[in-house]
This record gives sequence, structure tokens and C-alpha cells, in this order.
Amino acid sequence: QVQLVESGGGLVQAGGSLRLSCAASGRTWSSCAMGWFRQAPGKERMFVAAITWNGLSTYYADSVKGRFTISRDNTKNTVYLQMNSLKPEDTAVYYCAARVGGIQSGSDEYDYWGQGTQVTVSS
Repeated sequence: QVQLVESGGGLVQAGGSLRLSCAASGRTWSSCAMGWFRQAPGKERMFVAAITWNGLSTYYADSVKGRFTISRDNTKNTVYLQMNSLKPEDTAVYYCAARVGGIQSGSDEYDYWGQGTQVTVSS
């Protein structure tokens, strides 16, 4: 089992930055690929970014490429999502997820989920 707890969400003006954190626990966490997803009101949960277990490979949705950076520190059991140049359309609940195996962009491919953290970007 893997437990995930997100933090770092909040209200920010357009053009600002936020860093989300995902604290993980569980025996197999460090061997899991990690992903960030987001869900806006009335919309489906969408892929944002993913990172391999060792942090050597990352993958981003086109909508965040060049603005968001995913990283992980396995010594601290934490995954991060640095979000820069935020736009109102980035407003959503952001979820951290883990899966055993390589990185994937489909939410169905992930086995463990956090409870989410709200990010609101004002115009």
C-alpha cells in the first residue's frame, strides 16, 4: 500500500507560481512512478505530469509543458510540482498518484491517489 498526501495549493494571481508537494509513505513508494492530475469543476480528471521512480524521465501534458516541472526526492518521500506562469485555466483540484511500473498518462493506470489540493488562479 502507498499513502499520498498533497499540500501547497492555494489562491494565486495569473502569472504567479505555486509548488505542490505530495508526501508518500508505504514500502513500495520509492519504486513507483508518480503522476500529477487535475480536475476542474464539471470536467474529467486530466493528466498533468509524471516522473519515473528514479526521477530520470519525465512527461508533461502539452498544456503545461515549459511552465510546470515535476520532481521527486526519494530521501524525503516527496514528489513536487513546481507551477510557474499560472493561468486561470490551471484552476483545478490537483491530485498526486502512484503506480507500480513506468510512467503513464491515463488515470486508470494509477493505483494509489491522494485526496487532492485546490489551486485557484485569479485573472
